[in-house]
Amino acid sequence: MRIGLIGLGDIAQKAYLPILTEFPSVEAVFCTRSRKVLSELAKKYRVNDFCCDYKQLLNMDVDAVMIHSATSTHVDIASYFLKNSIPVFVDKPLSTDYGDCEMLHDLAERVRQPIFVGFNRRYLPILKEPLLQASETSPLLYFGWEKNRHNLPGPPRTFVFDDFIHPLDSVNQFAEVKPEDLMISEQVSNFVLNRLDVQWQSGSALIQASMNRLNGATNERIALCYKNQSYLFDSFHTGVLQKANQEQLIRLPDWTPMLASKGFNVMIEHWLEVVSKGKLAEDIIARNLRTHLLAETICQQVEKRV
Repeated sequence: MRIGLIGLGDIAQKAYLPILTEFPSVEAVFCTRSRKVLSELAKKYRVNDFCCDYKQLLNMDVDAVMIHSATSTHVDIASYFLKNSIPVFVDKPLSTDYGDCEMLHDLAERVRQPIFVGFNRRYLPILKEPLLQASETSPLLYFGWEKNRHNLPGPPRTFVFDDFIHPLDSVNQFAEVKPEDLMISEQVSNFVLNRLDVQWQSGSALIQASMNRLNGATNERIALCYKNQSYLFDSFHTGVLQKANQEQLIRLPDWTPMLASKGFNVMIEHWLEVVSKGKLAEDIIARNLRTHLLAETICQQVEKRV
């Protein structure tokens, strides 16, 4: 399977190239505008085929493409390959405008090709078991995800689509919430967004996504609460199960690689499976669209008040 990788910046070099180039079934084709970066990475990963113009990839027999370039380029590049019947992977977000997201999904449906969005937190191995604990006798009561940064306030649309979309999508498990049901609170100063809290009710569960970008430190916290049973995580490696008034340590095996603990390995495996099948599950498509719709709703409301 020949996969074209477009945009070879930090995220591609740190998270995707080390994994993708290890798959024996994958032959990578590199594409970036920097000839220096292209030459260095092609040599490092022993990649024989590469180019500086993404349109050249069509002449290089790629079976799919992965777009890791700037968000502002996503729509044009994704549209180009979908129109040429090539499956597309795009780093989140698809776009900072929900109308573009709908357009891309409509296009993907017309040409019958998958468009896959790279939400790695959906695949965190440490959350796999805790998320399966809900039952009739012990329903989910609370799911909270807090992602904080130090001294990084920003314009609402950048804040929400480039960063807050992580905790927002992570708690948007069932993609059933309506935009009008969101409860949105924000802290603003000097026309930039400092903190954002969004919550809604899903059956018996209170769902909450939060981000403070004037935090004392960059960190991330996750909480899931069932009846008399709670899971608390302050990293993707370790957490605590609280039950019967006692605490039990939860941790991944010591040998778990960092990228695997962040969900990248399983996500890329899923992506390659989607390319092979030529189809993405309907519930995933619905979740992708709903997350971007919620982000758009949040932006519009906050922008009115900034």
